[in-house]
Amino acid sequence: MVGRLDIDEITARVPGYTDYLAQLKARTDSGLAWYPYDSLGSIFELSKLLTSEWRFPLDLIAGEPVLDVACADGDVAFFLESLGCRVEALDWPSTNFNRMGGIRALRQALGSSVKIREMDLDSQFTLQGRYGMAFFLGALYHLKNPFYVLETLARHARYCVLSTRIARHAPDGMNIRDLPVAYLLDGGEANRDTTNFWVFSEAGLRRLLARTRWGICRFLTLGNTDRSDPASGEGDERAFCLLRSRFIRQQPHLLEGWHSTEPGGWRWTERRFAVAFHGEPRSQLRLHFVLPEPLLAQLGPMTLAAQAAGQVLPARTYADAGEHLYLATLPPAALASDPVRVEFQLDKALAPNAADRRELGIVVASIELD
Repeated sequence: MVGRLDIDEITARVPGYTDYLAQLKARTDSGLAWYPYDSLGSIFELSKLLTSEWRFPLDLIAGEPVLDVACADGDVAFFLESLGCRVEALDWPSTNFNRMGGIRALRQALGSSVKIREMDLDSQFTLQGRYGMAFFLGALYHLKNPFYVLETLARHARYCVLSTRIARHAPDGMNIRDLPVAYLLDGGEANRDTTNFWVFSEAGLRRLLARTRWGICRFLTLGNTDRSDPASGEGDERAFCLLRSRFIRQQPHLLEGWHSTEPGGWRWTERRFAVAFHGEPRSQLRLHFVLPEPLLAQLGPMTLAAQAAGQVLPARTYADAGEHLYLATLPPAALASDPVRVEFQLDKALAPNAADRRELGIVVASIELD
């Protein structure tokens, strides 16, 4: 992974990478018609979606593979790989714009390690293994069976970034925004594309996500947010969502006060640091950490205090170097919130110096809520 990038730093890399791919495609003698739409354009919209505690999306991946669903020519997949992600890209030749020739040509030209998988999402397909995040951008309304696809993804991906077209009004003007419904397009009704099928109302999309066991972390609509409809060009409205699976036990979401992962998989903290836990409430907090001997020699015994959703947890003082385990049981009042935010504070930390510009607190090996 290339350091700890926030969403603004990620989107700042998109224009340069887009130009790089365009030049590569122009030089690649593939005889192919490249996918004509700007796949990476959706990444720009994520800067509006991923705010506050969600601004470090690569942290959510937690070192697991990333899945690019309905990948077109693989622009998003290769961009994510350039950020240090391990990526698998899914599509089906008969519905892909150039029968997946584009993504294969780019993979070879880039010397990429992206895994390309041919999979018919309109069949009863299966996935193997676990993914930190699935990117499912602009493809939901191209599927005949969106329920099955979303439910299958929820069983295998911890998080999902989803974008799809939605509609506030039916073609006859009827307001459907608050009805949990979908409009089934006629062949070629929208953009003369016979592969367009279901366009949901906002309420319909939210109901679909709930029934397929996705929790909504962030939900944003862009485009014609006043008079959108399922088919016309001027009535195009898009929903962008950050989702978390309710099938999969969630990893902690690191908030402020953490430094980048070290080669051994551990992280330094600052004096103050925080995490959030999503999903089913669990009460036993376990923080495995190390106090390095040089740090303790300079600072002396260190006291760690904590609170969960505003509820004060016991403070502990540590006077010995080496490994430690902070244990605390969260009170019911703390578990009533989702996510459960846990904040830690050390009574002292090593200040930045010429050798290391970071404030250093403790070295965390793992943190979990059981």
